[in-house]
Order: sequence, then C-alpha cells, then structure tokens
Amino acid sequence: MANHLFDTHYPVDALDAGIVWNYRLTRALVSASCGACLAVSGVVLQSLLRNALAEPYLLGISAGASTGAVLIALTGLGAGIISMSLGAFIGALTAFLFVALLAMAAGGKQGGGITTQIILAGIASSQLFNAITSLIITRSANAEQARGIMFWLLGNLSGVRWPDVVLAIPTALVGIALCFCYVRHLDAFSFGAESAASLGIPVKRTRAVLIAAVTGMTAIMVSIVGAIGFVGLVIPHAARLLVGNQHHRLLPVSALTGAIFLIVADVISRTLLPGQVLPIGVITALVGAPAFSIILIRGNQNK
Repeated sequence: MANHLFDTHYPVDALDAGIVWNYRLTRALVSASCGACLAVSGVVLQSLLRNALAEPYLLGISAGASTGAVLIALTGLGAGIISMSLGAFIGALTAFLFVALLAMAAGGKQGGGITTQIILAGIASSQLFNAITSLIITRSANAEQARGIMFWLLGNLSGVRWPDVVLAIPTALVGIALCFCYVRHLDAFSFGAESAASLGIPVKRTRAVLIAAVTGMTAIMVSIVGAIGFVGLVIPHAARLLVGNQHHRLLPVSALTGAIFLIVADVISRTLLPGQVLPIGVITALVGAPAFSIILIRGNQNK
C-alpha cells in the first residue's frame, strides 16, 4: 500500500501487491462503506417509523433496489454502475412507497398495530419484488448470467474493484453526513411525529429528505454488492446498548460498528469453508435472524 500511496519502493512480490491493492483493499473499503450506510439507514428508519424492526432489508427496500438494478443490467436500458444505481434507486423508492401505502391501507395509522402492519407490508413488498426479479432473470438471462445474478443477490463482494470504491465511499460520506445534519430532528421523531411538529420540526420535509437519503444509500450499495440483510437491524440496537438513544452519538457509532461488522463478515465468508466463498448475506443472516427473534420477543414482552 505504501508503494502505491507514497511512491515508496519496498521490495514486495508483484503478485502479492496486486492482490492486496486490487482485491483485498477494495473489498475492505466497499464492505466498510456498505456496512456504515446500512447501519445508519436502520437507525433513521427506526426513528422515523418508531419501529424497532425497521431496516431496508425487512421493509423490502433492498428487494426493490435489486429489482431495479437487475432490470437495468439485463434489459439493456442503461450501461455501467451509474445506470444500475439509478435503476436501484427507483426500485427502492417504489418499494418504500408500496410498503407505506399498504401499511396505511391495512390500518397502520391506528397506533398499536403500526409495528405489525409495517413489517407485514415489508414482507409482502419483499416477496413481490423478489418475484419480479426472478421473472426478469428467467425471461432475460442465460444460465451463466442467472447463476451470477443469484449469487450477487445474496450479497457478493468478489467482483468489486476501484470504480466501485469511488462510488461507494462518497455515497457513504455524503449520505451519513446528510443524516447527521438531522440528528435533532431524529431525536424529536423518537417521540412521534406530533411531538416533532410541536417542537417546530418540519415533519414532511424532514421525512422526505431522510427517506431519500436512506433510499439512495441502500440503492447504490445494492447495485454494487447486492442485497445484504439484517445489518440495519442488528447494528443500531447494538450501538444503543453502547451509547444510548441520542442520535448525535448513535449515528456515528452505528456507522463505525456497521463498517467493522461487515468487514468481519466478509472475512468469515472467505474463510469459513476452505476453498469456497460464501455470499456475505449468508453470514449476516446467520447473525441477524436470531437477533430479529430476540428483538421481536422482547418487544412483545415490553407491551
């Protein structure tokens, strides 16, 4: 790394140097960016929706982003990572709007049922967009493309290179910085939209900006590495145990913890089975599914 960054001339094997610079470092940087974005997205959604289970994967946002990215990739509507990111953003935003409308239609405005309605709407959204994605793959992809896409949909860092790093890091920095500008608003939203409005918070504008930020971060990360679940669920709750509920501490700690968590998950995915690389989404699901169960049980016990 020093040879590349500072033009030093340490004696290093060229093959080893290429592996570290072009493969290991890019995976680590994209993992960190993705983990930070997903963790912060979870914090923001849980505060805006006042729902301990809200996160991009469970709400179907990641599934919608996957559908948009796959549609762009296979139908030739655009080329390159920017086009895929735009398609993923449109898909993610569509999925979120679908969840919101379905939850409201099912009576989600009526207080106590909000958690159940949103989660059920998220499950419905995930199933719908996963089905659409499968249909697109079946109709448009050959066997080799289908195999690669299915592996990517489970979370795959094997193909990331420096152009992906150039997109991932600015996305993380800008998205997280934007969310951090609204820490006072998020603190107010923790007590409900009515309380936030009474404190002079512009509720509609704040929701629109933060949902756009979350959708954008999720979409771009999905377009790079695929759908990685449960990071936005597990990390915010772990961070709250460390620093409490004040968002000026919670957001940066969640971002840092999410980055470290996904880097570790990537290392485990490459070393757990000798000679094989597991999709990183498999590792996060093995951690996230039990955590989801614990949070759900504790939430019911506290009612």
